[in-house]
Amino acid sequence: MHMVTIFLFFVYGLVFGSFYNVVGLRVPNKTFLLTKHSHCYICKQKLGWIELIPVVSFLFQKGTCRSCGNRISSLYPIIELLTGFLFVTAYSLYGWTTMTVFCLIIISLIIIVTISDIVYQKIPNKVLFFFLILLIVYNHFMNITSWRTSVIGAVVAFFLVLVIIIFSKGGMGIGDLKYFTLFGFVFGWSLFLLLFFLSTLYGALINGLLLATKKVNRKTKVAFGPYIGAAALTVLFCGNKLLAIYLSLF
Repeated sequence: MHMVTIFLFFVYGLVFGSFYNVVGLRVPNKTFLLTKHSHCYICKQKLGWIELIPVVSFLFQKGTCRSCGNRISSLYPIIELLTGFLFVTAYSLYGWTTMTVFCLIIISLIIIVTISDIVYQKIPNKVLFFFLILLIVYNHFMNITSWRTSVIGAVVAFFLVLVIIIFSKGGMGIGDLKYFTLFGFVFGWSLFLLLFFLSTLYGALINGLLLATKKVNRKTKVAFGPYIGAAALTVLFCGNKLLAIYLSLF
């Protein structure tokens, strides 16, 4: 039964990941509610059901559109698989608990923002606002984090990142500021500081690798949202353990 549940979580993750691809791509350019049917972004041809099966359709079509033959971005199956694995991770760690639902909400937020930031280098206000309201309502009933902790975390996150933006003269964007502030509210100030450290660490390591392999240069504008999301996932799944290890050193 346990393996069946894990499989179902993975399948649900694939399906939701496919939907999050649509949300992340359409919300920034204001077409989310304007187009009812999925279509090829190049030839605009409506996609049939056989072209909409998460991951399977991409592999079956060898990564190309059936209508025009143009390449389909590998971002689609990557996001679907990533969402599937993250859903499974949430269930494996927390089982059938309120914490699992909390994790699924955070994962959904991160996946959508990551897509938007990679493709458009935008973190949509509508997405942040929707999840903020959802998390406030959920926290009100389930008491995942105390309100005092959430408010202090949001204030610390806002002013810390704002100071960095001012002194770095735009080293981070306003979208990053809002995204960080939301996570400050979600996790509280102590876990937020860990999240902030990890996001800068991930950014430095991956950007350094990209520079070393000449995939980007120093003038290339790189989306920071995915690093924030990766750090948030780390905190979500093992933040308290990492903090305990760190504090044990003193």
